[in-house]
Amino acid sequence: MKATTKTAMTANKSQLPDLQRVVITGAGWVTPLGADLDTVWNRLIKGESAVAPITHFDASTFATNFAAEVKDFDLGDFFDDGGLHDTAGLSTRYALAACHNAFKQAGIDSNSTDPARIGVYLGAGEGVLDYEPYMAANVAAWDSDSRSFDPKTWAKVAYQGMTPAPELEQEPQLTALHLAKRFNAQGPNLNCMTACAASTQAIGEATELIRQGDADIMIAGGCHSMIHTLGITGFIRLTAMSTRRDDPATASRPFDVSRNGFVMGEGAGIVILESLASAKARGATILAEVAGFGSTADAYRITDIHPDGQGGAGAMQMALDQAGIDPEQLDDNGKPLIQWVNAHGTSTQENDKTESNAVRSVFKDNAMDVPFSSVKSMLGHLIQAAGAVELITCLKAIETGILPPTANLTEVDPNCGLDHIPGEARDCNPTGGVSATLSNSFGFGGQNDCICLQRYTG
Repeated sequence: MKATTKTAMTANKSQLPDLQRVVITGAGWVTPLGADLDTVWNRLIKGESAVAPITHFDASTFATNFAAEVKDFDLGDFFDDGGLHDTAGLSTRYALAACHNAFKQAGIDSNSTDPARIGVYLGAGEGVLDYEPYMAANVAAWDSDSRSFDPKTWAKVAYQGMTPAPELEQEPQLTALHLAKRFNAQGPNLNCMTACAASTQAIGEATELIRQGDADIMIAGGCHSMIHTLGITGFIRLTAMSTRRDDPATASRPFDVSRNGFVMGEGAGIVILESLASAKARGATILAEVAGFGSTADAYRITDIHPDGQGGAGAMQMALDQAGIDPEQLDDNGKPLIQWVNAHGTSTQENDKTESNAVRSVFKDNAMDVPFSSVKSMLGHLIQAAGAVELITCLKAIETGILPPTANLTEVDPNCGLDHIPGEARDCNPTGGVSATLSNSFGFGGQNDCICLQRYTG
């Protein structure tokens, strides 16, 4: 039976003082489709794919030889002294560029803001596992005829020529320290590594740091670059990646019956979180409000999510509860109160089916009326950066009233059958736009994180 229209319940956030309400005042990203917010957004809503043959290294003998790479990136385009960071890994440089743009949009003046009240919380992956000894080892370990991997060859080659500097920069915490130094953030400085859920978890936990009074402003998000021989090798051996070598641009096809694995991407996403009191005091433009955050663990296996999807459902429900949103309610236009769920949607058989089950579990009779699409169909999977980049797509959906499609979706898997917005973006403005979204990130081992964003209305 269809849920009936009721007056929307008062969200918990509206009962909080301004010091505990958290808003987003800036956003920046570096993605396989570019780094400018509006340019990337326009390409996403057009359904453009960034997936192409790998150019970072010679992948011709690999079972998967394609990915979604960041193209034409130069940190000097963002900083006059960008060369100071040449020893840092790609992921750190992506994060610096994304943070530059987020800071600029937020309009933060480092001379008039107490640096001790600015913190950093990232979901950043390893920094320089793409340096030459590892690259050479992985290329050598793949047999070009059988496309099989020999770990003994890898070990023999890898330990020749390693140097200390790249080893230091590969430490995930280094990225947060680079950002702290660059943007004079002297408050809390943290990094979490929960795989594909990391940057969503970082943003959610950074929100809580502001709510409990430990900071006024948090630089939050994530970065990752695994398009190197070690990263690609590892996921191929896990049988998690698509092997659609004949047509890479359509290889990432979440919810499609013919999907056969995810496509690797890379990049960074950074948002500037701020207490409402701080944003008002600065006269900042508020992009959206972080209304709720949920985090759960499946406690099941070290790689697999639990097939019943209850961990993911629990994270979504937790975020909705914190936001004060009833998933079974309808608004005055007869629509569910959540107008879009940004799917984790990796294009793997189990993830897509399980996440769809989780959405059904949460939204029940409203499930078919909640749009549920995956931008990984165009960007690939940015691993630890994925959640932050996808949260920014939620910001843009709220701003524009347009929902991006699931590209390459030609035949929906009956096990996933929901409103996946196949092929073409959807304009929600005729029915009131987009006022609230959920963004899902589910990591290896059953780490589930979800953030609810709402349009800021005062």
